[in-house]
Amino acid sequence: MDEKPMVPLVFQRRTEAEMRSAAQSFQALMSSRRTVRHFSAEPVPADIIEACLQTAGSAPSGANLQPWHFVAVQDPAMKARIREHSEIEEKAFYESRAPEEWKKVLKKFGTDAIKPYLEKAPWLIAIFAVNSFENEQGQKQQTYYPKESVGIATGFLISALHQAGLATLTHTPSPMNFLNDLLDRPKTEKPFLLLIAGYPEEGAQVPELAKKPFSEIATIL
Repeated sequence: MDEKPMVPLVFQRRTEAEMRSAAQSFQALMSSRRTVRHFSAEPVPADIIEACLQTAGSAPSGANLQPWHFVAVQDPAMKARIREHSEIEEKAFYESRAPEEWKKVLKKFGTDAIKPYLEKAPWLIAIFAVNSFENEQGQKQQTYYPKESVGIATGFLISALHQAGLATLTHTPSPMNFLNDLLDRPKTEKPFLLLIAGYPEEGAQVPELAKKPFSEIATIL
């Protein structure tokens, strides 16, 4: 594979005051984000979701191989099928696979195997980690750090959706292999998570939670 030429970096430096203001504004924005489990059925234009996915696609990745694929689903029939398969796995999880300690931790969130938001929310975004692909020479190309790369891209996507004014929920039924079959994705791609996106339902409530203090999450040396 031919090496691509280097190009000048486009970087706009800010004053310290501008940097501080931007950092604090973004911190305040993201601190207002809450995971939502009660969604409105109000539609969200596809171009808004596409712009957020473009942001996710700009994330850094191992060797710039961009080992991700996003499937944005708004079709009601497909959302219903995803809900059906997801609830089968969730029922088995809650009834037999989940450790008691895990169920104890989840209790305050009021979650169970029934997931109506998978049909009601306007968008489900299935996120896949690409483990290998066929390169330009027709050869199998492994990707590097796909899970880490997709995790970063997912963070970009959640931030972009929140910036756009939408609520989100990360959903991880286990196993999620049914998504490959339903969404016609190859076995070289592993489902990472389902991201539900839309407007919160009017009157939606969320648990009262506290984040860890800064001293417990970070160390500055």
